[in-house]
Amino acid sequence: MRKAAFICVCLLIIQTPALLTQAPPAAPAVTAIRAGRLIDPETGTMATNQIILVEGETIKAVGPNVAIPSGATVIDLSKLTVLPGLVESHNHLALTHAYPPIPNSLYIQYLTKSSETRTVEMVSNAIQMLNAGFTVVRDMGNSGRYIDTAVRQGIEQGWIPGPTIINSGIIIGPMGGQFSPTPELWRLGIVYPEYLEADTPDEIVKAVRQNVLFGAKVIKVGVDTKPYMYTVDELKLVVAEAAKAGLKVEAHQQSVEGARRAIEAGVWSIAHATGLTDANHKLMAQKGIFRCGTETPVNEVRGRNKAAFERSVASLKNAYENKVPIVLGTDGDYYIPGMTRADVVLTYLPAFTAAGIPAPEILKALTVTGYKLSELEKVRGLIKPGLAADLIAVPGNPLADIDAVRDVQFVMKDGLVFRRDGVMAPQKFFHGGPERLR
Repeated sequence: MRKAAFICVCLLIIQTPALLTQAPPAAPAVTAIRAGRLIDPETGTMATNQIILVEGETIKAVGPNVAIPSGATVIDLSKLTVLPGLVESHNHLALTHAYPPIPNSLYIQYLTKSSETRTVEMVSNAIQMLNAGFTVVRDMGNSGRYIDTAVRQGIEQGWIPGPTIINSGIIIGPMGGQFSPTPELWRLGIVYPEYLEADTPDEIVKAVRQNVLFGAKVIKVGVDTKPYMYTVDELKLVVAEAAKAGLKVEAHQQSVEGARRAIEAGVWSIAHATGLTDANHKLMAQKGIFRCGTETPVNEVRGRNKAAFERSVASLKNAYENKVPIVLGTDGDYYIPGMTRADVVLTYLPAFTAAGIPAPEILKALTVTGYKLSELEKVRGLIKPGLAADLIAVPGNPLADIDAVRDVQFVMKDGLVFRRDGVMAPQKFFHGGPERLR
């Protein structure tokens, strides 16, 4: 003990000169934003002529009479409507089905693109999403060898610009995942790394732990991707094991029975709407389970026809009437010529209006409910003191017409301006080394 204490004292003496000469940390930059109109999507209200004071990465004050400190950078958005950043609750940023020449086949994407190539692809898609005002994206698998974790960490470190990423790691599913490989291909291990095959309790526990180990922030399970779908008890095991690491579970389901089992097991959210009947919606509302319906619009790319779209709209309307927590989730993992990834995501908005959901409620799904689903509402989301300075600005009024969010002119993420006057300006997002050791 005496020897250890002596060593500590010596180290302190050696380090003292360096500590004394070290410059104090620089004061965080202060920015004052003049907002012509400021929306609170939680209450569906709008205030005029507000000042938003940002210190470093955090909102310090909001109001009509906030004093602007001397030396603060002033940003004039007095002609625009300011609102929280948008949330895309279900995307696959490391996957892009291209038409032509690559058809809609995950096999072909997986076999013709390395994880390294798809990392670059995900970075590009992430930047496109932020540029359109999506400051949070839940990336729900199909991202190779934990590309989603690498890109999330790169954004958090400040090496690349992008939204806050909530990533699922590798999708857990029964043998085969969502693939249907031949015996020869299965023996070659083609299912991994797109899916973690887990068929026994031990394999399920290990699959969840692997995702936790390699940086997943939410766990995704394919409930019924095969006829040998998971039982309620097996799904409860996924939920319980994820909970040990403080994570929630999203269930991919494609049948009424699969959805029922996921609901009974107590998952946090359900992706897609195939099995979401009126009865299942009522159960989801009772348990507060989030609905991420991915209502694909009519388009040739996905082969989505009008009848299929109308069925999905009817399901969305039923969910809204049953008071199920609804978010915008698109599964928009494909390319349409002339569109960015964010443009593709925004083509999903008409399903909400077609379902008769009022614009303020759609905006809530795009923001407040999305932040709650992502478990971020205590640190970012609304434009309130103490929360992260994530905000966007548009010329129109999304409370009256949700299509106003298609014209984002200004984007701030963590107190840094990424887009201004409709032009991307990401220089401040980049730096030469690590700042945040995690």
